[in-house]
Amino acid sequence: MKQIRIHGPDDVRLDDIDPPDPGSRDVVLQVAACGICGSDVSWVHMGGSAGPSDQPMPLGHELAGVVDWVGADVDDISVGARVIVYPGTGEHGQIGSGGAVGGLTPSLLLRKARMGERVFAVPDGVPLTVAALAEPLGVGMQAVNQADVSPGDKVAVFGCGPVGLMAIATLIDRGIHEVVAIDLSPQRLALAEGLGAQTGLDPTTVDVWESLARLHGTSPFMFGPTPATNAFIEASGSDQVIGDILQHGRVGGRMSVVALHYRPVPINFILLLMKQFTIRGSMEYPPRFEDAIELLERRDLSSLITHQFPLEQFHDGLHLLQGSKDCGKVLITMGVE
Repeated sequence: MKQIRIHGPDDVRLDDIDPPDPGSRDVVLQVAACGICGSDVSWVHMGGSAGPSDQPMPLGHELAGVVDWVGADVDDISVGARVIVYPGTGEHGQIGSGGAVGGLTPSLLLRKARMGERVFAVPDGVPLTVAALAEPLGVGMQAVNQADVSPGDKVAVFGCGPVGLMAIATLIDRGIHEVVAIDLSPQRLALAEGLGAQTGLDPTTVDVWESLARLHGTSPFMFGPTPATNAFIEASGSDQVIGDILQHGRVGGRMSVVALHYRPVPINFILLLMKQFTIRGSMEYPPRFEDAIELLERRDLSSLITHQFPLEQFHDGLHLLQGSKDCGKVLITMGVE
């Protein structure tokens, strides 16, 4: 059996591994689709979630598939069930991102699996490829939760990779329509506008802050008016963006930081105090993971899947994300319907 695993910094391989050896409380999943996450790219560069190790690290945590085998003591999951995998920690262990198993494999062992905990049913009519979006959608949704927004608020989303796009999808679904998307990629900006963003801005061609003031109006500040944007979602990973938001944001503004920032980022605490600005981190998913699944049932987000590769072409998908990034969600698909 095949599995994508990291062996060291920038050394990721399609390995031959032993097939699953399940127990009575376990299930085995035929993986249909698994996304490549931006964090996966980081782990590849680092050589694994905790740096180089003598044990290869399996990759893949954004997945959906079909149950292929069920242990005798599992009473709430059936063979043939279409499911989304919850990859989080706890007694069930992590899937990918440092866990013992990863979803970039045709057959995945899920220990102590229970419906509504480790796996969730795919809604009728939702393709398994789209169901694999539940995990990144949950990440984007939690970023919106942390921004504490409501209808009538004006929001700017910096970075329109998959998580930023999922945040935009969540905002639009919640009736927040004055949403501006900021990114360097024309394709990602087009995807954001397709979701319902009022416009997309490329910071290399326009002044983002002048544009936000024009689109969202202005708010008074002692050193001059600022854009009246209520909240910002930082999904770009650019260290400069955090300082720019604090410098140009309004009094009483809010920022949710969901992008991975590995280096210390300078903060002007005088501006933080004067503006009574709120900065909140965002990690993982909403308290109720089903919220993301239900949004997938309400809204067709299939347009966000721009590239699909078979497992044998994983490196092509990785190269795309490491290079131009002019893409939406990149999926690895296994031919399971």
